Amino acid sequence: MADPTPTTPQPPQPPAPFPPPRRGADWMFGGVYGTVLASGLLAALDQKGGDYTPFYDASWVLVTAAAAGLAHGYSHHMTTHQRGSAAHRWHLLVRALWNEWPMIAATLPTVLLLVVSGLAGWDSGVTAVGLGLNTALLFAWGSFVALRVGYRIGSALLIGLADATIGLAIIVANALIK
Repeated sequence: MADPTPTTPQPPQPPAPFPPPRRGADWMFGGVYGTVLASGLLAALDQKGGDYTPFYDASWVLVTAAAAGLAHGYSHHMTTHQRGSAAHRWHLLVRALWNEWPMIAATLPTVLLLVVSGLAGWDSGVTAVGLGLNTALLFAWGSFVALRVGYRIGSALLIGLADATIGLAIIVANALIK
């Protein structure tokens, strides 16, 4: 028997004012990405036999991280188009761009290392120290994120080791290419 209550069509619901908030661990993944980016740039900017330019290198690490953050945030914004006013879309774009700050912040240990080495006149071994530091940071990021999202300690350490393997791969590539 059919339901005797007539159904009236409901008007379409307006779009949500904002996208759902990002999970707490999502910002931490930006840390892994930024650390890998900093390692690759550190290795690429170090030229054997060339002049050591720590301030120039630090500038390029920051510029590249900012450009990558802008491109990543913008692409996320464009792939999640929502209806709404222009002001609403601009607000969403600003929010998408702001969500990329962890990637840029993750490059700061490398930038700080380069600036300190430039101020101290330290020019030998900076790349090796930076790549080692970033590999340790990748292990820490991976383990910490895994623990935060619910992995047990053993699995979290294995995930940290997997992240650190990316850093080790950059170290090996740097040694083979140079």
